Amino acid sequence: MGVGVLVNMAPGADVAFAMSCGLAGGTKKGAVAGLGVGLGVFFHIVLAALGVSAIVATFDGGLQTLRLIGAAYLLYLAIRSWVAAPITETYAIKAPVLTIGQAFLRGALVNVLNPKPILFILAFLPQFIDPTAGPAAFQILYFGVIFATTGALITAAYGAFAGRVARRLTPRLGLIHKATAVLLFGLAFQLVFL
Repeated sequence: MGVGVLVNMAPGADVAFAMSCGLAGGTKKGAVAGLGVGLGVFFHIVLAALGVSAIVATFDGGLQTLRLIGAAYLLYLAIRSWVAAPITETYAIKAPVLTIGQAFLRGALVNVLNPKPILFILAFLPQFIDPTAGPAAFQILYFGVIFATTGALITAAYGAFAGRVARRLTPRLGLIHKATAVLLFGLAFQLVFL
């Protein structure tokens, strides 16, 4: 799941939110916002586990169909990541000052109300499912918990350190986007051909 860690390092709406909270409210609020984002991912992991197990149980070739759909979505994300503009400091500074509880709750809502995480999870996690290793739902939950936990910790770190490193980190976000695009393209290739 080292790939999951690299994917979690890619900046997106969740990282932008955590960094915004860190810049506006300090390291603690940035970290808490990142942990809230992780809670939102757990919500999607449960939905994915239920959906993947239902598809695999209902259809012959359901897992292969999910893999192909997932590969197409990963290619889409790779292209978007390749052409993405870096998150700027001015974007992050626009965040309102929130309480710790508001930062956590809004961090969770960033992912709960966004359909993209479940699409990514459905695209990413099925490649790790082994039909002979037990129920697909348990495997999705297992890998999903690892993915969500690393994502929450990484996003919390982005938020916590945003105030200190924003000026130095911003120029490197473009490179992170490019590396993420290459990684996502590789995952899509693996889903289809390996």
